[in-house]
Amino acid sequence: MSELISAVEAVDVRFPTSLHLDGSDAMNPEPDYSAAYVTVRTSGGGEGHGLAFTVGRGNEVEVAAVRALAPLVVGLPVEEVLGDLGAFSRRLTGDSQLRWLGPEKGAVHMAAAAIVNAVWDLYGRRTGKPVWRLLSELSPEQLVDLVDFRYLEDALTREEALDILRRAEPGRAERTARLLDRGYPAYTTTPGWLGYDDEKLVRLSKEAVVEGFSLIKLKVGADLDTDVRRMRLARAAVGPDVRIAVDANQAWGVRQAIDWMRALAPYDPYWIEEPTSPDDILGHAVVRAALAPIKVATGEHTHNQVMFKQLLQARALDVLQLDASRTAGVTENVAVLLLAAKFGVPVCPHAGGVGLCEMVQHLAMFDYVAVSGTTDDRVIEYVDHLHEHFTAPVRLRDGRYLAPTTPGLGAELHPASIAAHRYPDGPVWREAATP
Repeated sequence: MSELISAVEAVDVRFPTSLHLDGSDAMNPEPDYSAAYVTVRTSGGGEGHGLAFTVGRGNEVEVAAVRALAPLVVGLPVEEVLGDLGAFSRRLTGDSQLRWLGPEKGAVHMAAAAIVNAVWDLYGRRTGKPVWRLLSELSPEQLVDLVDFRYLEDALTREEALDILRRAEPGRAERTARLLDRGYPAYTTTPGWLGYDDEKLVRLSKEAVVEGFSLIKLKVGADLDTDVRRMRLARAAVGPDVRIAVDANQAWGVRQAIDWMRALAPYDPYWIEEPTSPDDILGHAVVRAALAPIKVATGEHTHNQVMFKQLLQARALDVLQLDASRTAGVTENVAVLLLAAKFGVPVCPHAGGVGLCEMVQHLAMFDYVAVSGTTDDRVIEYVDHLHEHFTAPVRLRDGRYLAPTTPGLGAELHPASIAAHRYPDGPVWREAATP
């Protein structure tokens, strides 16, 4: 009898990061980093883990979306699913009834990401490989079979994608060895949360330089005078040779973004992230043209591969920031990485959230080994929150991510962490509700 997917479980897990304003920015001043945490189980005792990241209220909606998708998954033969993960992804994102709630965006699409990522985690565990290595060892033909080219062919054809992957193929082994030896460049957002006072900003910025980071990021967008002061302090703390990126988290309109960034320009910002509505592709293009050579970065709220295609076609971004759980997980992100390679745009993944560092490192490392073949101007975001809750937390040395060697995608939470932070009945939240 064939092994079947026997269960898709979803748990509402929330961490009270608002207590110390960790993760605070102009649009999310008091976030509680949260996860719709998913476990996919098989009849043979296998399991895989994934999650969709949120910032607190509404996480229950994400859990409900996972549960709505579960009937499309439970009962499927495991080997059939793992044998055609492109078709599996399309099964979740293309359901004729649930698709109406998107299509391919919002809570349902992120729920699909959590399940897809859990299945990739399962796949890695079965093969004994971390997902970056699993992906990097697939043939070009197997990789393009993951991609739904239906809406992409005006920008990227199957043949072009195959050419990109075949050009990178001869250097895979050398780059894998280099990655295992040296790791992958990182940048840190840890010093720059908007709720931190000036002393903490300066202290953490100096510590980041000592720890080997060559780029830090500050949150901006709430008050111009405050942002100018904080940029001045950060620049003095890190010196002229360390890059400082800034992130408005969608706080501005197009004109306001241009004016605000011109006020920060004397402090040499490297990029402005999410300068305006994440849906405003043409607005991003206007901002980019007005602010060059300051780069425009976006992607953590980009719904799907079609929006990424249009951002690239419109020359609306300099830095593409894919997210492990916003688009439909690993599978759709393969398409996004191929689009970025076609247009020659560097990928610097978003990882500001619980579990995102653990998952997204696999995508960047796969890109290096098997797609773009370079780490030039490429860095993975790092934040130093909540890693202790994961069974295979990220590892950094000298400002670089060390390549994970644990099989899977790295999204598994410790059972004790789930029990303590389960919302609303975990002890952390029961105690918070006690007067």
